Amino acid sequence: MNTQQAVLSDTTDGILTITLNRPDAANAVRPDDRDALIALLTAADADDKVRVVVLRANGKHFCAGADVGSLADRRATVEKRVMDPMRRIMNGAQKLVASVLDCNKPVIAAVQGAATGVGAHLVYASDLVVATKNAYFAESFAKRGLVVDGGGCYLLPRRIGMQKAKELAFFGEKLTAAEALVLGLVNRVVAADALDATVTDFAGRLAAAPTTAIAFTKRLLNDSPDTDRAGAFVAEAMAQEIQSYSHDSKEGVQAFVEKRPTEFTGW
Repeated sequence: MNTQQAVLSDTTDGILTITLNRPDAANAVRPDDRDALIALLTAADADDKVRVVVLRANGKHFCAGADVGSLADRRATVEKRVMDPMRRIMNGAQKLVASVLDCNKPVIAAVQGAATGVGAHLVYASDLVVATKNAYFAESFAKRGLVVDGGGCYLLPRRIGMQKAKELAFFGEKLTAAEALVLGLVNRVVAADALDATVTDFAGRLAAAPTTAIAFTKRLLNDSPDTDRAGAFVAEAMAQEIQSYSHDSKEGVQAFVEKRPTEFTGW
């Protein structure tokens, strides 16, 4: 593993761990780093060996969002043309967040320190979130004179409701891990020395779970806020029918009948 790389990855026992590795820059994401993350998440979606993805970071902070320095350099050297910024956002930060939402493997975020801007949105897009007590979240866009991007205006109202979403987006104030837990943005808040154990427990349980059943369930849950009841019920029934042909569906029923532990393969 090359420790000089800004994005590290390792797959062990069905768990793909993706680690942001720019601790001196609070793991701020540059365009190349963002593209590497998208590629890893896209590959994980199609890789049978991967059954769960863990997003984590080296250093004091999870991710300080997009690298503002690289954005400033681009503005100084590239002539802006109509639709160029829109394309960059849609093919950049939005695509990154979508790659987490669309990955058919469950994604766990392990958060310490700051998760701001698109770094916070990576967390909000994840399926399970474990945060240390010193973790905090913030929408830093308005403080820089920018509109919230990277899917923030889509994710926040769906996670915490419209009024609180507007408060966070308008003022950019820090949201502590304890406050995030109350709002339902994170699943666990733990001491720093318990982060690895908690994430390992979640990841291990998911790596042994019926992966395709989890994938269908993730899709149904993520789609539910934008789907009416009739559409949701049809999608649920179709997903259940498709899953009923899987090995894991047969194994789950058989294990129950035989009163033994399940041995899911992910298929």
